[in-house]
Amino acid sequence: QVQLVESGGGLVQPGGSLRLSCAASGLSLEHDLIGWFRQAPGKEREGVSCIDSSGDSRYYLDSVKGRFTISRDNAKNTVYLQMNSLTPEDTAVYYCTADVHIRYCTGYVPQDYWGQGTQVTVSS
Repeated sequence: QVQLVESGGGLVQPGGSLRLSCAASGLSLEHDLIGWFRQAPGKEREGVSCIDSSGDSRYYLDSVKGRFTISRDNAKNTVYLQMNSLTPEDTAVYYCTADVHIRYCTGYVPQDYWGQGTQVTVSS
């Protein structure tokens, strides 16, 4: 049984940082495309970041470019989303996704696996 488990969310002040983790069981993430999505109350879900199956290409939502970094630790079978300079607009539930057969981040629509989500709240 495949599971993606996000962790690392929480309450942080504006300007602060968090590192989200997406740990997989029953699935090796090493060659999979991994995405991070978020959904804020009353808003549509949006793609935040993606790392392609080769690890050579990364995508970032314009509003997070320069502040968020996606990375993969194959030894730990975990993907991270480092989030710096957080603003209240980053408040949302963050989800990771994994796809076995999709190679590239362009136009990525998750097909295979989703995590349960982790809440990120940016507030003073």
